[in-house]
Amino acid sequence: MINILMHGCNGKLGQVITKICKTSHDLQVVAGVDPNLSIPHDFPVFDDISNCNVKVDVIVDFSIAHAVPTLLEYAVKKNIPVVICTTGLNDEQTAEVEKASASIPVFFAANMSIGVNLLINLAKRAAEILSDSGFDIEIVEKHHNQKIDAPSGTALAIASSIQESLNNEYMLCFDRSQTREPREIKEIGVHAIRGGTIVGDHDIIFAGTDEVITLSHSATSKDVFAVGALKAAKFIAYKFPGLYNMSHLLA
Repeated sequence: MINILMHGCNGKLGQVITKICKTSHDLQVVAGVDPNLSIPHDFPVFDDISNCNVKVDVIVDFSIAHAVPTLLEYAVKKNIPVVICTTGLNDEQTAEVEKASASIPVFFAANMSIGVNLLINLAKRAAEILSDSGFDIEIVEKHHNQKIDAPSGTALAIASSIQESLNNEYMLCFDRSQTREPREIKEIGVHAIRGGTIVGDHDIIFAGTDEVITLSHSATSKDVFAVGALKAAKFIAYKFPGLYNMSHLLA
């Protein structure tokens, strides 16, 4: 049985993970961390991770970006593998993730959905094939009206993967409102839509002469992210120190 510390246990995805683990035969949440202590659980919940004294095998994090450095400090001190699912990290926070991976196993992915990560692989392959034929590349992501970061971490991960597959010759464009000229050839447009209760949609558009190819993924429930995070927890629980992502899990 793998014992989990759920960092952000009272957030939407933290609650989903806790629910899934109740029926799991090999995973259980034995402690939680959350500033909101109003939701009862059958495990201890701490408002500060530094106060957690429960022995665990892995930490799963669905919290907020500014909480990640403190989490990593705790994980390194206690020598606990950690799955970072929080998005919207800035460069400094991302550097902290990479630094921690020198001491402990760290699983870090912009999106925990297996389907989204397959989409990224397909997009990379499509870009390699279509770029020489003059196809323009645009990424459109849609999320609910409560999401605070834009573009989404997933959209940026898709864009970065495409850039890498094209030898980093393509630049990202986030805003054309002040531009009065045709788009650049080696450009990837990235667009964010916020509204309603959209869980998460990502479209990658390859627009060529007289034809358009669109790769799409739509999440209809947050459960897909929780399931992926738990797969990552099982994957990383007994790994050596290092930085892992979905490409390692899917290999």
